[in-house]
Amino acid sequence: MGADKDRDQKRRIDTMEELAVAIGVSRPTLSRYFQDPERVSRTSRERIAQGLERVEYVPNFFATRLNRKSTGIIGVVIPYLNDLFFTKLLEAIERAAMAEGYTVITQCSHSDPLIEARAAETFMSMSVDGALVAPLGNQSDMKAHERLRSRLPCVLVDSRPKSMPNVDFVGSNHVQSTGLATEYLCRVGTPPIFLAMPRVNFNAMERELAYIAKMEELGHEPHIIGTEVLNDDGLFEAHGRAVLDREFAAGRLLESSVLCANDRVAIGALRAAASHGLEPGAKRQGGLRIMGHDDYPLCPFAVPSLTTVAQDVEAIGRASVSRLVKTIQAQKNQDEQIVKLFDGELKVRDSA
Repeated sequence: MGADKDRDQKRRIDTMEELAVAIGVSRPTLSRYFQDPERVSRTSRERIAQGLERVEYVPNFFATRLNRKSTGIIGVVIPYLNDLFFTKLLEAIERAAMAEGYTVITQCSHSDPLIEARAAETFMSMSVDGALVAPLGNQSDMKAHERLRSRLPCVLVDSRPKSMPNVDFVGSNHVQSTGLATEYLCRVGTPPIFLAMPRVNFNAMERELAYIAKMEELGHEPHIIGTEVLNDDGLFEAHGRAVLDREFAAGRLLESSVLCANDRVAIGALRAAASHGLEPGAKRQGGLRIMGHDDYPLCPFAVPSLTTVAQDVEAIGRASVSRLVKTIQAQKNQDEQIVKLFDGELKVRDSA
């Protein structure tokens, strides 16, 4: 309470010009202090620090950077706000960026390529130092992405459209992770059916192709369902439920292993199983098994808890920021693109 009272009694100052007069230093000296205290003399540093104790003043973030070549800002574009995977990824990115001395500004494309393109324009207008982009996928405005790349250092995260093969990319090794899941289900039960999601992005197709390759390697016939859109709301959970509702109602897949393209699809699949009185589970001999991919934060709390493959989100976030910062600082040549992929880890729980 005492600290709040002292702050309320301090003189409020809104501009750097007023602050310079109140403290008794020049405006340029004050500006240099907020950019880097070591750029002013020890006497000036002490005077400014003492003066700031007597007033209530918050430096304007952009004003203190007007004379810098760097804004100290990294822009991040994510496709969905209702997906906890991207919440985890954004947290990892923000922590890594803060450790590097950068501030993160996030824009969400809300599954809309026009909003995604506008986010790119916003970052360019703000002169951010660089951008990390998790693109929508095949429906993204490639011209907007090319324009962003021509103006700013960029790294793609999580998903990479085939039309952007020469851009730095950090993500998961879906060939390894989907293969790991397929091998596991073949080992503990019947060879799995693959419950896909509509083919809207790089990840959806890469996981589907990885499943096909691993099944053929193991000598099994691939079986894919769910590539068509069955509902209009665009939610992966609703898609998984709709596909398996249809299958279960027709008496199909009642004792099958089902590998879902991601955990959100798998959560919908679990709901469909429950509504049909089915109990997927690893502890049963034979019977229905349902497995996901990603290790969505809600997986341990689903009923039954969801077996899945975890993406190394922390490593992806750190590596993407590290690569972007190196690019910002070194201004590397365009022929030095990198692709960094992280393996997944099996998470065996009750559903398979």
